Amino acid sequence: MHEIDELNRLSVGEVKHSLGCQQLFGEQKELDRIIRRPKILAMNVEHVLTRLEEGDLIIVPGDRLDVILTVLYANYAKDFPSVAGIVLTGALTPSEIFLKLIRGIDTLNIPILCIDSDTYSSTVLIDGISPALRPKQDRKIALAMGEFMNAIDGEILQERIRTAHSDITTPAMFEYRLFQRARQIRKRIVLPESGDERILRAAEILLRRDVVDLIFLGEADKILHQASTLGLDISKATIIDPNRSPLMQRYTEDFFAMRQHKGLSMNTAIDAMTRRTYFATMMVHNGDADGMVSGATHTTQDTILPALQIIKTTPGISLVSSLFFMCMDTKVLVYSDCAVNQDPTASQLAEIAIASAQSARFFGIEPRIAMLSYSTGSSGKGDDVEKVRTATKIVKERHPEILIEGPIQYDAAIDPDVARIKLPDSKVAGQATIFIFPDLNTGNNTYKAVQRSSGAIAIGPILQGLKKPVNDLSRGCEIPDIVNTILITAIQAQGEGL
Repeated sequence: MHEIDELNRLSVGEVKHSLGCQQLFGEQKELDRIIRRPKILAMNVEHVLTRLEEGDLIIVPGDRLDVILTVLYANYAKDFPSVAGIVLTGALTPSEIFLKLIRGIDTLNIPILCIDSDTYSSTVLIDGISPALRPKQDRKIALAMGEFMNAIDGEILQERIRTAHSDITTPAMFEYRLFQRARQIRKRIVLPESGDERILRAAEILLRRDVVDLIFLGEADKILHQASTLGLDISKATIIDPNRSPLMQRYTEDFFAMRQHKGLSMNTAIDAMTRRTYFATMMVHNGDADGMVSGATHTTQDTILPALQIIKTTPGISLVSSLFFMCMDTKVLVYSDCAVNQDPTASQLAEIAIASAQSARFFGIEPRIAMLSYSTGSSGKGDDVEKVRTATKIVKERHPEILIEGPIQYDAAIDPDVARIKLPDSKVAGQATIFIFPDLNTGNNTYKAVQRSSGAIAIGPILQGLKKPVNDLSRGCEIPDIVNTILITAIQAQGEGL
């Protein structure tokens, strides 16, 4: 085993909490920045610039406004290093007008702390802090977890700590399985939205956990500079600039040949390949990447349309659908289709249910399908209910081994007490794991309502039915959503169950 230098270094958050510093600027994620060395800077500006180094924690009297502004500006200048943070000493908080000036920096992401002790005493106190691994230190934890899992045999460990078999899949178990499964057969996932901070932060977590290979699309110097100003290390990722890549011409010609029978012109093909989602999709199609994740800044159509035109659906599947893994407090449920098909027919609804059962089983969730409607059993009448009833019949005929119930109301599908009253003999009612919504309006609103009202984590939308994995993010996605979606995409690319 080798020592990991970063785990022996302080983070800005450790300095803050150990010394009780006031935090003037910066969010929790900025406190994860690793300090390479504390450095006192209380000299003229020109000398400050020559002494800045990557990862410095700048210690400066709070009234040296010239030094503070110089460090902040240098942090965003292309040819200067990125510091870890700034500590203002002597209980000298800058005036409100100066703080207002700092707040006006749109891209400010450097934590600025304030401490009562003088500059020399503050430096001594910081030097005396022992580095540790504490909760909420996501970057250190990801690095430690990656090293730990690379150093042990995960399967043997799981076998030794396994005490009993359970069909229940908790959110913690589900996420652990994602990391373990992705690690077993590494895959290359291309990320076309390299300029999004959330994408970069999620990518660093995955690179530190050492579970997947990542490809960014864009200009290398811009991507690396942005990562540096955020205090991130993405050096293990591959960066491809589509505009300078030799792949561009081949992809353009291939796309033209693929779509010219649809009336596509060469000029349109050239224009399409300048869009990163098209270039990334061609990478997946040609085997230069194993999967793609997009949608943090692109629309669902920007992500799905190239996949439908280039990768296309799996043989025997007529439509692409989506699902969400809904991570509740004690279980993981599948909601489908909440993102793609607006008003599926009975046949399409059946196909969505069958695909969702396969996806759920693929990720370790025992399929018990509830075909949702506004009535339960044979009580309801009307076209909407009949569509669900017909879809349920189609699934039973095609796959009699699948446990399915429909039409059924949501409360009867999830609540055992209600199920005993409405469908006492059902093997699905009260214990459903997959919820198939009759239309997009119902599905999309329901998953968002459950997510916001219960605090559930919604992973998705995960696309199903494509020959190769392409997945769409919500534009409101957060870093854990991106991490989990990339892991799921890598597992889909492996082509075998958990």
